[in-house]
Parts: sequence; C-alpha cells; structure tokens
Amino acid sequence: MVTGVVLAALYCLLTLSPLVGVALLRMKSDMTVMHDVGTNMAFAAYGIMALQPLLVSRWKWVERPFGLDVLTRFHRNMGVFAVVLLLTHPPLMAFGGAGLALITSIVQPWYVWLGRIVLVLLIVHVVVSLFWRALGLTFEKWRRVHNVLGVIILGGAFVHSWFAAYDLWLPMRFLWVVLFAITAYAYFDHRVLKPRELERSPYRVESVTPETHNVWTVKLVPPEGEKIYDYEPGQFHFITLQRGRGLPVEEHHWTISSSPSQKEFISSTIKESGDFTRTIGRTQPGDTALVEGPFGRFSYTFCPEDRDFVFIAGGIGITPLMAMLRRMRDMAKPAKVLLLYANHSEKDIAFRAELAEIAAGGTPELEVVHILSSPEPNWKGETGRLDDAKLARLIGTEVRERAFYVCAPPKMTDSVITGLRSLGVSYCHIRTERFSL
Repeated sequence: MVTGVVLAALYCLLTLSPLVGVALLRMKSDMTVMHDVGTNMAFAAYGIMALQPLLVSRWKWVERPFGLDVLTRFHRNMGVFAVVLLLTHPPLMAFGGAGLALITSIVQPWYVWLGRIVLVLLIVHVVVSLFWRALGLTFEKWRRVHNVLGVIILGGAFVHSWFAAYDLWLPMRFLWVVLFAITAYAYFDHRVLKPRELERSPYRVESVTPETHNVWTVKLVPPEGEKIYDYEPGQFHFITLQRGRGLPVEEHHWTISSSPSQKEFISSTIKESGDFTRTIGRTQPGDTALVEGPFGRFSYTFCPEDRDFVFIAGGIGITPLMAMLRRMRDMAKPAKVLLLYANHSEKDIAFRAELAEIAAGGTPELEVVHILSSPEPNWKGETGRLDDAKLARLIGTEVRERAFYVCAPPKMTDSVITGLRSLGVSYCHIRTERFSL
C-alpha cells in the first residue's frame, strides 16, 4: 500500500516540477530577477492547479492514507495559495521589466488577455468555494459552478502558459502536457467513468426508518449476487438517490451508520437539514441509489492503540460514533467508552433506546451522558452547552491515556477541542470528523 509519506513527497515533487525543471535545465533569461521570480510564481501555481482534481478524485490509493475530508480541506487551501501566487505574477513581471502596460494596457496579445480572464475566474472560483452558503447557493448548484469553472480555468491556464512562455524548452513543454494529462484524466474518471461504473450496479432501498422527528435511517442492499464493499465503522460514502416522483437527484456524502459486521445491508442515518434532505422521508423501498465508498479515516480501527475512549457528539454527529459502538458490540471489544451526546431536546436524541441497550450489555463498557440545551421541565439529566467547565466535570482530570473522538457541528467541534486542550489533552489524542466537505 502506498504510504502517506510517499504520496506527500510525490505531490510536492509534481507541484514543484515546473520550478525543478527550470533549475535542472538551467534556463537562461535576459530579464531581471524580479521578472523571473514572477514567472516562477506562475510556474508554481500551474503545478498546484494541475493537481487540484487529483486531490479530490476519490482514487482509493490517494485517499486512503489521509481521508477524503482532509484531502478536500487541503484542496481548498491549495486553491487559495495558487491565487496568492498568481496575484504576484503580473506585478512582479511588470515591475521587473515588462512594463505596467502588461497590467493596464488593453492592447495585449490574446494569450495575455486569456491569462487575465483565468486569474479573474480563479478568484471568483475560490471566493464562491469559500462562501457558497453565504451566497445562498445550494450544495448541488455550488458543485456545478465549481466543476464548470474548474474545467475552464485549468484549460485556460494550460493554453495561456503554453503560448505566453513561448521560449520554454521541449522538456518543459513535455512536462506541461504530462501535468495537464494527469488532471484531465482525474477529472474525466471522476465525472464520467466512475458514474457509469456505478450505474451498472445500483443499490436498492430496502427500508426508510424514522429515528427522530427529522432523522431517518435509509437501509440499502446491493444488487442480487453482489456483496457490500468492505468498510470501517465511522467511514462515509456518497449516495445518489434515484427516486423518481419529481424528487431531486443529487449526490451527497453521508456517514455509514451500520456496523461492518452486518453483511446484508448498509445504512446511513440522515437529518433533514436542507432542500434535498427535507425530502429524505419521501424515499421509498424499491427506490435505487448509486453508492460509492468507503472514504475517511474517522474510526478507532485506524488507531489500534486506543483502549479508553471518550466519544463526543452533537446532533446527527452521533452517526459515525454509533457505527463504532455497534461494531464494538458485535465484536465484543473490551473497551471503555464515555459518550457525551449533546442535543437540543429529548425529541432530537437519535438511537436513544439502542444506546441504552449497548450500555446495558456491558460490551463495550459504555456510559452515556445526554446533554440538552433546551430540555423539557421534567428532564433530570445534564443541561446547557457542553462548555469547558462541563467537559472538565464529566471527563475528569485523567486524560493522558484516553482517546477523544469528536463529531459535531463546526462551532461545537472547535469549542470542544479548545476545552480538551485546556484539560491537557494532546492533539494526537483528539480525532475529529467534520460534517462538510
């Protein structure tokens, strides 16, 4: 199996390959150092941009060492970094000898105008990706915009650099083609080849079960004669429900809430939280779905040294932790687990009865603490927010040998991590799962 260190080194080599090529070929320039630095900024940005689709291609050998959620955040950050590099490119070249006309003049070669357009589109691309919720876009609309702009930007960057750097030596032009070919194939495989493969083996909805007033568990079975793919408890997959009846067809990532011990079906527990998920309760047995997975590394199975666990969940964040508890129960794992489960009210508690059954079973040794921010008057459990003081009281001071698994909305996750750090918990003992990719 390819290790994360090898992949990270390969990524660095490929993204920096344009600069490495310049150095190895000792390409001479008649321009100033500032101008050459500006050119190299564009070379580095092109290397980064060319590998952006590869990071989120969902290729297992790329995803497995890191987790797709980590790669997606890295993909987003590298996009911002590429913009920063490209913003320095025109002024450094202009002040380094090319003249301000490079920036201000309308009369420029077509490939210079193409570069300007690509830069503007890239800025728009990054801004929309960072703030699509604030802009009022749905996930599906944002993704369509993201995919279209991505193709235009990468194609435009290739053409611009090919003609603007007309003096590139043949080896460098070969490198340009190789990098573009990598990104083109990654995109084509993700958008065309993989969907066609999934369409040949659709899963079938076996049941749709309400867990709370707005949370549903969708149970899926594979095509007859096929097996469910292997997965670890806590991982997630992508599902495209094909329901007809005028219901939307969109791909979404959801945590796998079933235990890998269950070989007949695979399930996801989904909360009504957006335009698409509000229709999840209208899914019916017999509907079909395209399923791609598994992804992610949020599972105790990736950390076999963990023995004493603290699970911290907020709302629907219970799903990966529930999958882990089910697996521990099925495997009779001798583990100690404290679950701190925060919700708005009693009616929002998912899996309440099953959690009580697992705790009563004794394996794992589970203690469940429900925390409600807006409880009914007769509630006798914990109330309020899971703040630092409550964390300290419920967890105690013995934290050095414990592993903390946190899955909650972003603000709660950040708050909990801050609280755990104040208790002396090392970062390497805190494992998190972020809801959004």
